[in-house]
Amino acid sequence: MMDQTAAPSPSTFVEELGAGRVELFPLPTDEAALEALLRDVFAGWWDQIVFGTLIQGAVYEIQVQAPPKRIGLLDGYLTVEFDTWHFHICVGMNKGLPHLPTSPDLAAIRRPSRVELARMIRPDGTPRSWQLRLFNGRGENQLTVFLPHPFLERGEVVTETPDWSRLAMWNHLRKTYLGLEPDPLDQTAHGSPCAGG
Repeated sequence: MMDQTAAPSPSTFVEELGAGRVELFPLPTDEAALEALLRDVFAGWWDQIVFGTLIQGAVYEIQVQAPPKRIGLLDGYLTVEFDTWHFHICVGMNKGLPHLPTSPDLAAIRRPSRVELARMIRPDGTPRSWQLRLFNGRGENQLTVFLPHPFLERGEVVTETPDWSRLAMWNHLRKTYLGLEPDPLDQTAHGSPCAGG
């Protein structure tokens, strides 16, 4: 949760190869904050998200049919367990085993160095996609959560009429973790997230 005494983090704009203009909202990278954030996302919004790793050349888009059976934290790794599979993501200090400790250099690579809410912006200035992204100490994508889109129904079905209530998760994350109110810019979105400008 956001420290109520801290001012909201300002956003920044970057140009990303393959993504274009992206507005970034930095989030805390400490273990407690990341555990709370990821528990919120996977326990509370599991039925509305698509998630995986997003790198140039590969995108894993996972949707689940039931909530996680368990979410646990051990040695810096958060485990999210579903019926027949699970994943681990480093969110804190990974010490390793007594007989095989993790070196400080390796621990620094495994931990998230950057966590952010990201809003992809079309050339006309309107949003086209909303995401939560985690990057490790090398700047490699650990996890991307594609947030609900006003023009996409579950199953990636594109609609012609927007459902603005699908921005509820984006607005919840902005309010809870950044102290930001809904932004009218979000309701200027048009078309699917993959469509051009």
